[in-house]
Amino acid sequence: MNLISDILDLSKIESGTVTVEPEEVLFTNVRDAMERSFRHVAEGRNLAFKIELPPDLPRHLITDSKRLLQVLKNLLSNAFKFTSQGEVVFRMRPARGGWSLDRSVLNNAASVIAFEVSDTGIGIPPEKQKIIFEAFQQADAGTSRRFGGTGLGLAISRELANLLGGEIRLASAPNQGSTFTLYLPLTYAGSPVVREPGLQSTHAAPIILPTPKSEEVPDDRASLQPGEPSILIIEDDPHYASVLLSVVRENGFKGLVAQRGNVALSLVKEFKPTAITLDIFLPDMLGWTVLSHLKLDPATRHIPVQIITVEEERQHGLERGAFAYVVKPLTTEELQSAFDRVLKFARPHVKQLLVVEDNEVERQSIIELLNYDDVEITAVGTGAQALEALHARPFDCAVLDLRLPDISGFELLEQIRQEPDLRELPIVVFTGKELSEEEEMQLRKMAKSIIIKGVQSPERLLDETALFLHRVTTQLPEAKQKMLERLHRTDEALAGKKVLVVDDDVRNIFALTSLLERHSMKVRSSETGREAVDLVEQDPDFDMVLMDIMMPEMDGYETMRTIRQNPRHRLLPMIALTAKAMKGDREKCLEAGASDYIAKPVNTEQLLSLMRVWLHR
Repeated sequence: MNLISDILDLSKIESGTVTVEPEEVLFTNVRDAMERSFRHVAEGRNLAFKIELPPDLPRHLITDSKRLLQVLKNLLSNAFKFTSQGEVVFRMRPARGGWSLDRSVLNNAASVIAFEVSDTGIGIPPEKQKIIFEAFQQADAGTSRRFGGTGLGLAISRELANLLGGEIRLASAPNQGSTFTLYLPLTYAGSPVVREPGLQSTHAAPIILPTPKSEEVPDDRASLQPGEPSILIIEDDPHYASVLLSVVRENGFKGLVAQRGNVALSLVKEFKPTAITLDIFLPDMLGWTVLSHLKLDPATRHIPVQIITVEEERQHGLERGAFAYVVKPLTTEELQSAFDRVLKFARPHVKQLLVVEDNEVERQSIIELLNYDDVEITAVGTGAQALEALHARPFDCAVLDLRLPDISGFELLEQIRQEPDLRELPIVVFTGKELSEEEEMQLRKMAKSIIIKGVQSPERLLDETALFLHRVTTQLPEAKQKMLERLHRTDEALAGKKVLVVDDDVRNIFALTSLLERHSMKVRSSETGREAVDLVEQDPDFDMVLMDIMMPEMDGYETMRTIRQNPRHRLLPMIALTAKAMKGDREKCLEAGASDYIAKPVNTEQLLSLMRVWLHR
């Protein structure tokens, strides 16, 4: 399997189907990844393992994180494999030279970083030092060789280094150890045309990738002090990001700019911004995925997120915890107004919650569950009193029981929705009434979340109101924090649920099945769209479908459309899995009947979080 995987890797690189996805990569993250991967290897072989980061090393570089880590893991794996005593040293440092003179990308780079892997192992004779970079070639290549391996690791590493605009150099002598040095530009600017003489691939011409369109927007991260208020702008259009940055600065805040989702999530953890603006279409993931990550993390879910995008999906955004939603293009006044709202909300203040419940015992229970220093609760027992309270002052969220003595909860919701000033008020429906399918559909259009009283209802009510009030859940009393932790971190929402995995690649089915079964889920699988349709028709007990989009004959879009034709499956959650998060893909998925969307390669925690959300709902 390793051999097949390596051959596939090499053939994809040489056929030009591997793309570079540059992003901001922290050197500390690289260090931590190598530490996690190889510390136990060093201990198992009784070798010293040192990682060195000099003080003059910059904070980050722009390159493809996945490809960089793949090369470094190859080099370190070899170092440990061929070293029986002594040490292995991994060093990252700024470089002034050392690469080939004809490497135009490195020669033209403003800064170059060297990643050195040194060992005290067996070393490599001079006559073998070039051939080890060729496919299926090893220095120890006889039939009685002591060391295993496919002979493809260094060939793949060389090709990946070339893709990243860099190269690998080797210094070694028999019985004196080896030093492999990967040179990369600090900022990726496309791969070079020329390879080092003697290391030319025998299978394909050099691969040339276009320089990415991404344009860096200089922000304030270098001057941002701990605790200083800041706004994070998540926007892939450099011009629009610059406009937003200007507005942020005019309002007296420092600004951070991220043009990719994974960079944004890194910046949130590092700088803890006061508020966030979010575009939905990003190069590496959808803004919905970023929003889900932020709202499922107790450390970030309180940060208000203002969505600014070309896509009109207001309800979708507000349901998932966005503070507000505006559609491009905006005038300067509209943009300023949107910032004023989110900045006013972000300032520390006691949140206002309205509870509408006619049963006094239930009303007191809800107050006791939700009350704390950061929220002021107004409780009423009728629809008329609720409208009076809403007209008297603004509220940040409302909890509503559908059984009221004067008017029904449905009528109250309709009246609220007809008033422009109340239209965006988050309302959490908390009821013991058994809802019909039509009532549930009606409620979903009017309420931000629907909570049915049941075993988990206190936890879910606390969780949903905390989301819409943007409460700092880590500052709640310990008992309430534990309630939320049980809800989010346990497998209660997943255990026993039946999932259909639809994918034409048996390896993906195996990986997803293994993951889901570890969380006590029941899994069935299908390798074709037609078979998936038949399985859903035959078995009414499926709780969710994970649908791959790219399948032969009947693709995921057609499969979901066919499943949705049966009214019985209108509310069945279906999550689409596809290889690219390109603009337009999400619209196609939703039009075909998907409930949500996640891009491959699938982040397992992200997938599980998304599944928990939909299974709760």
